[in-house]
Order: sequence, then structure tokens, then C-alpha cells
Amino acid sequence: MKTQGKAFKYPDNVDTDVIIPACYLNTTDPQELAKHCMEDIDPDYVNRVAPGDVMVAGWNFGCGSSREHAPLVIKTCGTGCVIAKSFARIFYRNAINIGLPILECEAAADEIASGDRVSIDFDTGVIMDVTTGKTYQAEPFPPFIQNIIAKGGLLASLKE
Repeated sequence: MKTQGKAFKYPDNVDTDVIIPACYLNTTDPQELAKHCMEDIDPDYVNRVAPGDVMVAGWNFGCGSSREHAPLVIKTCGTGCVIAKSFARIFYRNAINIGLPILECEAAADEIASGDRVSIDFDTGVIMDVTTGKTYQAEPFPPFIQNIIAKGGLLASLKE
């Protein structure tokens, strides 16, 4: 599985209330929720993101509450992957559960700039900053987790 797109860069400690503000959680419609993805930190994100684009962030991405809405809205917007120095533990598990590809790679998170074109091979964990030509190595998920993500999440993979 692969993705390629433009990078959107974010700082350390982006919490789930920044990813999807709690005031919008009165609906369960993913499309409606996705309209508000990142609006507190990047109000125009949903208008600029294209399928396959990549979020790049610092330490502790997805900290805060344990709701699955946060990775769900990122995925529903069309974001192809989140690369971060580290993820909050519950966000990490929720991302896998809903089929959002994520990778931890400190060097990539430090060096990829907002607007760079990024290509990711999830099978190998190779991240390439197409803009600069630099490559980075993240630890790829084992095949059973790659399968969960490829199928669209845990429930979808279990139904198959």
C-alpha cells in the first residue's frame, strides 16, 4: 500500500480537541464531522487537503481524549497518512482500528516541510520527501496490522 501527497506540518502535542473540536460531536456522520477537521489550528485545512496528502507532526500527536472521532475525521478528509515523532497511545490504537495509516519517524517529522511532496510505501516503511529527494525509514507495521489498515479498519477486516 502506498500514498503520495502534499505535506501539512503541525507542532508537538496536537490534541484530539484540536483535530475535531468537541462542540461538533453531536453528530456521528463522518462526512459532517470531517468538515471541521483541524479547524482550530488550521482553519482552511479541509479546503486545501487532497486525497493522499500527509500530516506531519511532532511529539505526542493525538493526545487528549480517547474518542475515535479524531483519526476518523483525518481519514475522512482524504488524508493518506500521519507521520509524527510519536503518537498518544490511544490515538495510535484508534487510528489502526479505523484504518488510518500512521508512521512514527522522528527525522521525517523534523525535516519534511509544509508543502513538500511526500511518497510513502507502507509495506517497507520508506518515506520519501519527493521535493528534497531525501528518504527516511520508519518501522512498518507487521502484515496483520497492514491488513487491518488496508481493509479500512478492524471491523471491516473482521467482516472479511
